[in-house]
Amino acid sequence: MKVEWIRQAPQIGMLGGSRSENLLDRATALAGIGAWSCNLSDDSLSWTSGIYDLFGLPRSARIDRREIASMYAEESRIAMECLRADAIVRRRPFTMDAKIMRTDGAERWMRLTADIVCDGERPVQLYGLKQDITEERARLETLRRMAEQDPLTGLANRQIFQSRFLDCAAPMKPLGALILFDIDGFKLVNDRHGHAAGDACLQSIADRLCAGFNDALMVARIGGDEFAVLIPPGSPDRRLELRVERQLTRLSTAIHWRGDLLKVSASAGIAEVRDPYAFDAEALFAAADAALYAAKHAGRNRVRRALPEVPHACM
Repeated sequence: MKVEWIRQAPQIGMLGGSRSENLLDRATALAGIGAWSCNLSDDSLSWTSGIYDLFGLPRSARIDRREIASMYAEESRIAMECLRADAIVRRRPFTMDAKIMRTDGAERWMRLTADIVCDGERPVQLYGLKQDITEERARLETLRRMAEQDPLTGLANRQIFQSRFLDCAAPMKPLGALILFDIDGFKLVNDRHGHAAGDACLQSIADRLCAGFNDALMVARIGGDEFAVLIPPGSPDRRLELRVERQLTRLSTAIHWRGDLLKVSASAGIAEVRDPYAFDAEALFAAADAALYAAKHAGRNRVRRALPEVPHACM
């Protein structure tokens, strides 16, 4: 919503006044929008009806700026106070999205727009709008998840794995190892039982990987039957290998589907990092991929471990 600000001091009152003012107040409240002002001499607030509704307060409630600020989520409150102080010093407007906790415990998002009124060079008043954007944020979050998630399994998709790991100049978090999994016998499931069975198989594999690596930085589906798991540092070499072996046993457990038992297994390649904070992601991926190839070449349903960050060198 674009707002054209008028630099003269606004006249913001409570319900009352002319019939047209009451109608405007009710209409903006219905749209989740309210006007506000703050007298800088004593921090007294004045609201229209929409802001009372946004915070879940009765319209007869006494409003205190410190109490209202405490209803902001901590990160939003800190950002708001910084922007407010900067606006007063620099005499300029600001806009931000803030998360608040209503009196009934419900979390809401609002868009706060503010400008300043001066008496000569002296700031005397802040004023602006607050708009409920909770539904807008929910829609954006849904779109974000759709863009980042594999639609079948709900795991991170190849694009996110690529952008947050392979193409990222700095690691998202300290990394211990990359594990690549490839499903053995998946094509046979598709050929014998159809793609619906194959989809059920992939969903089950994804669930088992998430359960087996609940501490993972990311579990991603990076190909048709290929998965990647990013593990934080902390597991000794042998312990991590044993953990992957146990996971392979779980992945080879038959999957019940429409009265049939779907049998698959998996092969895995592990590549560990020397420095959790500085590593070559592409070299690490190549090392894990080479280890995975070695596992499949050795007979499948097993794990192989690459030398740390040395592509194509497998144990």
